[in-house]
Amino acid sequence: MRVVNPLNDSHGMQIDKAVFELIFPQGMFEWFEVTQGTSDGQNAYLTLEEKDLPPLTNDNKHKTIVARKFHDITITDFPLRGKRTLLTVRRRYWKLEGQQGYLGRDLKLCFPGTRLEKEFADFLKAGSGE
Repeated sequence: MRVVNPLNDSHGMQIDKAVFELIFPQGMFEWFEVTQGTSDGQNAYLTLEEKDLPPLTNDNKHKTIVARKFHDITITDFPLRGKRTLLTVRRRYWKLEGQQGYLGRDLKLCFPGTRLEKEFADFLKAGSGE
């Protein structure tokens, strides 16, 4: 499967999704897709956007979606090629007709109390001897 999005170079080369699955946390592409990637001398920036798949239940599956919004979370992940990796995860929320508030998924992206991806936080903790 190929990722067809802004991570193509000027020659139209596409980055295979299997490569991203080696870098990103397991299961990330079940709910997200890569939409942007850039880097500078010190950092690699990647943006993942939650897929437009509302978490509907039997109680609300026949309601109309009247609004969508995003909440961006930036997470520090494992370094890539000596560059700090910053993942911006665009969480999607849905408003359903006749309901108060927004509907979203409860996905655990960060290690509790940090802005670090869980696997990276575990790696750092193991290296510190705790």
